[in-house]
Amino acid sequence: MTERVGRYRWVICGLLFAATAINYIDRQMIGVLKPVLQADLGWSEAQYADIVFWFQCAYAIGFLGIGRLIDAIGARWGYAIAFTFWTIAHMAHGLVATVGQFGLVRFALGIGESGNFPAGLKAVAEWFPQRERALAVGIFNAGANVGAIVTPLLVPAIAIGWGWRAAFVATGLFSFVWLAAWLILYRRPEEHGSVTAGELALIRSDPVQPAGFLPWRRLFAVRETWAYAVPKFLTDPIWWMFLFWLPDFLGKRYGLDLKSFGPPLVVIYVMSDFGSVIGGWASSRLIRRGYSANAARKLTMLGCALVVLPIVTVQYIDSLWIAVLLIGLATAGHQAFSANLLTLPSDLFPRTAVGSVVGIGGTCGAIGGMLIAKFVGYVLGISNSYAPIFAVAGGAYLLALAAIHLISPRLAPVARGFDPLPETGR
Repeated sequence: MTERVGRYRWVICGLLFAATAINYIDRQMIGVLKPVLQADLGWSEAQYADIVFWFQCAYAIGFLGIGRLIDAIGARWGYAIAFTFWTIAHMAHGLVATVGQFGLVRFALGIGESGNFPAGLKAVAEWFPQRERALAVGIFNAGANVGAIVTPLLVPAIAIGWGWRAAFVATGLFSFVWLAAWLILYRRPEEHGSVTAGELALIRSDPVQPAGFLPWRRLFAVRETWAYAVPKFLTDPIWWMFLFWLPDFLGKRYGLDLKSFGPPLVVIYVMSDFGSVIGGWASSRLIRRGYSANAARKLTMLGCALVVLPIVTVQYIDSLWIAVLLIGLATAGHQAFSANLLTLPSDLFPRTAVGSVVGIGGTCGAIGGMLIAKFVGYVLGISNSYAPIFAVAGGAYLLALAAIHLISPRLAPVARGFDPLPETGR
């Protein structure tokens, strides 16, 4: 009799989805509350850009250290530590008043939030075979869009009723429910009583990977690390731009405010959700039909890059809802592209290196985010036009795909060339 294949791995995927939604509520709130904060605290465009810059700076620093920590102690405790740190930093936003204080708490938030994707992707590498990974990443990455949908619906209501400070505190307190669920439900598959023998066999159906803790010098020396890191540098800043400046664009171009930009943002991020899941499904489907991981990932990312291109025209569109459609297509394209890009560390590296490689790529993406913050602040300061910003966004994904192909034409796994050190922990 064939052993039943269970589905507990999708419970883990659901936990990752929920954590990513919380992660994005916490980081996006400053963008939604930007008009209120600027009016209340007197921020200039340059000061707001500086606050975003310091979040990105911390994100860049945190990714390297936290990615390495998660490889050392494992996804369960690594995720719990990062989640606790960023939630406390998020709640601290309700206690500060000056630009300097906001920069400080945003820096702390960036350090903590940098653990979300290294831990999440390491958990996916532990719980899913390669043929399901892109779909699992697409689903949990869709939590980012759910967070972006919930934020403009929930946060303005709290801010209008009880003030913007209460919004930071209330959302932070609610988040701790997830932390309890994570610590109760998450274990490695081999250690989990809810995993059947059939499901464990499916999870471990890929070729055996080497155990051990891989040294930094090996990771920085191989091309495949940069096949992930360079496109992160090119594309992550575009998502940050959408996250932190999209409400501002809708307000300036179409006259929307805290009470009225909720529905357009919801439509945009619902489209992003579909993009994330469809992007992960598409490459997983191609692999099941016999395509190599190399062909499946790159063909899917090419389609995603083409979907983003029309964003270059959005500054000149007078109709709000046509603009929303074009922005939604671009954000959907980003998330579909990202769902495939995020699978590359687990495609190319043994599980013991995934957190570290994700950390390197995340640092590069955050450095790109620092640069885009300065760029957007400068462009808006001198022209008050988003046209140059959307022009950069439109071309970033084709450039990123070209970089992947030039750096790693075959996306071949690098495990055979590694001589890992003994494991130091889980």
